[in-house]
Amino acid sequence: MKILLVGSGGREHALARALVAGTTHELYCAPGNAGTAALGKNLNLDQNDGEAIAAWAADNQVELVVIGPEAPLIAGVGDAVRAAGIPVFGPTAAAARLEGSKAFAKEIMAEAGVATAECFPCRTMDEVARALTAFQPPYVVKNDGLAAGKGVVVTDDISAARAHAEACLASAGGAVVIEDYLEGPEVSLFCISDGKTVVPLEPAQDYKRALDNNEGPNTGGMGAYSPLPWLPSGFVNEVVRDVAQPVIDTMAKRGTPFVGLLYCGLVQTASGIKVIEFNARFGDPETQVVLPRLETPLAEVIYAAAIGELDTVPTLEWSTQAAVGVVVAAEGYPSEPTLGGKIGGIAEAEMIEGVQVIIAGAKEDENRKLVVSGGRVLCVCALGDTVPDARAKAYEAVDRITLRRSHHRNDIASGI
Repeated sequence: MKILLVGSGGREHALARALVAGTTHELYCAPGNAGTAALGKNLNLDQNDGEAIAAWAADNQVELVVIGPEAPLIAGVGDAVRAAGIPVFGPTAAAARLEGSKAFAKEIMAEAGVATAECFPCRTMDEVARALTAFQPPYVVKNDGLAAGKGVVVTDDISAARAHAEACLASAGGAVVIEDYLEGPEVSLFCISDGKTVVPLEPAQDYKRALDNNEGPNTGGMGAYSPLPWLPSGFVNEVVRDVAQPVIDTMAKRGTPFVGLLYCGLVQTASGIKVIEFNARFGDPETQVVLPRLETPLAEVIYAAAIGELDTVPTLEWSTQAAVGVVVAAEGYPSEPTLGGKIGGIAEAEMIEGVQVIIAGAKEDENRKLVVSGGRVLCVCALGDTVPDARAKAYEAVDRITLRRSHHRNDIASGI
């Protein structure tokens, strides 16, 4: 099968690995990165230009287009490719509003009867002030639109909450959501859908804060692990029954079927499972630890979803091994990452059994040496017989990476 993967980050490198592993599929990436270049052919295409993506796919007899990041989905790249008659894994722009607007997602959850935090959408600072007084700290303030995983502030400081709300209101779209704080461990569950059927992947947990002990600012994610041995049995089935399937059914009923990856961000509260947020694509860095454990060929599963035949896919098969991923970030991340630093040690890290280094914010310079091009530079992932085993391998591999003044968390999957 000829596959076109849209995107250029760590998630796309992980997807590329899973799409071609053990297959003869022909992979193209638009635009791709230094990691995907070793797995297929990178294309000089703008990932947000739906017409260009669709035209290239049509001209080159592409059989499946997989859209990785949120921005192309919101921009309607999937719509343009579908209009060209090519199967797409990724929702339409209308369905991707589940991620593009927190207020819209809350509306869908209310209609679907899905448990979530009480919230107030706000468009003025007067509304923000009233909303903040309705809740006890910690205050949860979310940008209503896309923010690359960094649009949420959780704080006990009401002044900081107001300041973030004001910044959100001043940005494009000018809307913010204030909501109740949900207490409990967070869980990420990816659910594949063809607009009717839901097939869950294995759960993962990611670490959003920049520093150890969940301190520092929110980031796009500093690491993750899977599976989660502490989850109650039946958790995944409960999420599909009470969250994912009702949302997919509601979207279909509205005439905007959701075809692609529904990312369910969840909290296991004392009163049951509640939704923090939805994303319309694979999460990063959870993708890096979930997909290496999937033994069923990924391309076949998502192709079935793209053509509306997910109900024909056999039960997914999973490795019994655990996976742990640790993000190596550039100096200054997440506020002002320092770019251009030289990266080394990847080959040495990957000499450790079960380790793969996923490239995210890195590119080749004019001398074909890998240098920093973004905040989260690499995700060092390891498979092991248990979570502690995988964790030990991941940190041993991180120690082999050389990048001046880089930083990473030291507590990913600690105590599991």
